[in-house]
Amino acid sequence: MIARYTIEHSVEFTYSAAVHSSVMTLHLRPIQDRRQVVLDFGIDTDPPGTLFDFVGPFGNHGHFLDRPGAHERLAIRSRSTVEVGPMPSLPTRLGPGAWQKLGKSIRSPELWLMLQPSHYVGPSAVLDRFIEEHGIGPGDDPLQSAVELCARLYDIFEYTPGSTAVDSPIDRILETGRGVCQDYAHVMASILRGWGVPCRYVSGYLGPDAGLSTPGESHAWVECWYPGLGWIGLDPTNDSHGDHRHVRVAVGRDYADVPPTRGVYRGAADSTLTTTVIVTRDQEANGTT
Repeated sequence: MIARYTIEHSVEFTYSAAVHSSVMTLHLRPIQDRRQVVLDFGIDTDPPGTLFDFVGPFGNHGHFLDRPGAHERLAIRSRSTVEVGPMPSLPTRLGPGAWQKLGKSIRSPELWLMLQPSHYVGPSAVLDRFIEEHGIGPGDDPLQSAVELCARLYDIFEYTPGSTAVDSPIDRILETGRGVCQDYAHVMASILRGWGVPCRYVSGYLGPDAGLSTPGESHAWVECWYPGLGWIGLDPTNDSHGDHRHVRVAVGRDYADVPPTRGVYRGAADSTLTTTVIVTRDQEANGTT
């Protein structure tokens, strides 16, 4: 199954008084690889101006803008057309000695980095209590253990928009049991890295069924690395594998590496952010739905 999506992601910063400079980096362009093809992509801004593209340390394609003139709002609108192919079938287990094989296979700096604590992902006393309270631990197979952890977090947590902020530590969702996709992903990555499974944070979108258009927000999940399989997506918010519904935009250690927008402005003003995301799935893509 190949799914084709049109994604409109609009961000508007409104200032209480005129500011005189806005500088911002953007991670809005979807990833292009063997599974995911970007057919079209563009960004418009108001005030208009030049956009500079760059490739970051994790291979993400980002953009940079500088709007030096006085303005009371900054609007950014991206539009993408993306085709996402099917995921290959996964085994239920990796087989005997899988934990030992996994440990011996982690040789590259990229994999080693995805085992280390990062800004939002890492050990804490609250996480230790949560793990003990819910009896969470690795089984005898690293792939099966990750899939079971994905299901456990889906069952334990309640998806509650507004219960956390983008800069909330994992302790917030661990203590309240409520959070959003970003929090689910950070908790899962924290536990998996503690088990010795390389795990990275993925930002992107979750697509609807064929022919439908869904208003929503950016989405987040995790990818785990295993020898012979590579990076495997797991979505604890929906208790699912990464599949044709998951449109990947950027990968990193955690949210701090790949926020959709990050910037500063110069001026004595407060700012208000409004975000709109609309994901539309086409009826057909390459003769399939």
